[in-house]
Amino acid sequence: MHLSHLSLTNFRAFTRLDMDLPGRILLLVGDNAQGKTSLLEAVYYLATFSSFHAQNDRQLINFVAGQSAQAVTRLVADYQVDTHKHRLEVRLILEAVGANGTRLRKEILVDGVKRSANEALGKFTAVILLPQMTHILEGGPEERRRYLNLAISQAIPGYAQALADYTQAITQRNALLKQLNERGGDPGQLAYWDEMVASRGAVLIYNRIHAIEELERLAARTHDRLTHGAEVLRLVYHPSFDPLPMPEGQYTLPMQTTLQRTSLGVEKIRQGFLQRLSEIRGEEIARGVTTIGPHRDEIRFLGNAIDLGDFGSRGQVRTTLLSLKLAEVDWLKEKTGHWPVLLLDETLAELDLQRRADLLEYLSHCEQALLTTTDLHLFSEEFVAQSKVCRVESGIVSLE
Repeated sequence: MHLSHLSLTNFRAFTRLDMDLPGRILLLVGDNAQGKTSLLEAVYYLATFSSFHAQNDRQLINFVAGQSAQAVTRLVADYQVDTHKHRLEVRLILEAVGANGTRLRKEILVDGVKRSANEALGKFTAVILLPQMTHILEGGPEERRRYLNLAISQAIPGYAQALADYTQAITQRNALLKQLNERGGDPGQLAYWDEMVASRGAVLIYNRIHAIEELERLAARTHDRLTHGAEVLRLVYHPSFDPLPMPEGQYTLPMQTTLQRTSLGVEKIRQGFLQRLSEIRGEEIARGVTTIGPHRDEIRFLGNAIDLGDFGSRGQVRTTLLSLKLAEVDWLKEKTGHWPVLLLDETLAELDLQRRADLLEYLSHCEQALLTTTDLHLFSEEFVAQSKVCRVESGIVSLE
């Protein structure tokens, strides 16, 4: 996959940007707060329709344009997959409602045809690495679930829709559980939502099982190279509802053993999930909330059997994150058949000399990568000579 042209209108600091993306490696050079990271944010937004910085889409609208009751932010990507050329466009439309109100609409067009976000996911793929992404390891479980959801949604058709349906079903089921707890009523009313939660949840669990195992295989290989064999990386999946039957008479222990769940099909997981919801129905009514399911899943990262999220050093965490992100690139290539665009924000500044060399060597295998930096001297003269260099200053991008 190759991004050939990017157009931005009223996006963040960019009032208007039209740029071709020549070559395989593009270096974006400039001081801080000039728009380098926002440019990467725009490319990643076109892949996931989600921002890693903004809490909502309204914050993506250029500040000056957003002061008006009506404004349009446009992101357009012209890209090529194999020999096929495509165009992806996202419009964020701020419009007046009533006397003083406004609302924001999102429109997505793939090759000129309007699509929902769930339908458009996976058409254009990207992987991004930011210095602050250490929260994937060190933050709460919701950070790791969000990371996994964004990665899988780009690779597996139907996953994003199943996630949206599951989230809605959990909301409705929790409302009903709370009502039954406070006012009483027929618990049989839960049957419909139990089936919805189990069927959609089974799709999520099945894909997470396989994605985590496949990412672990790729990340462990990269991590072994980056640490020169000193550390073995493992990704451990702790599903809130574990579809793997517990052997009779065995106690649940917090042991980091490898459990083989990949032989389980979606239907088997659905049946087990539905049965478990039935078994704990009374407990959940008493609590007024759904206590098991993918919305409470956890993933942990272990280095030599040590939980890196809790006990890893700064260097270990950053090396693990780099291994994970490079594995994500390879995994998306395996699942979709084409390379995602790799986006690296000030990544070299966080690495020692050996890991810089390892990363730059890896980039030789990618089809396209965009890297930001404040210091071009972090790159070897040979690497710079083989790359295209752009200067970013006050929201203006110029090719050097």
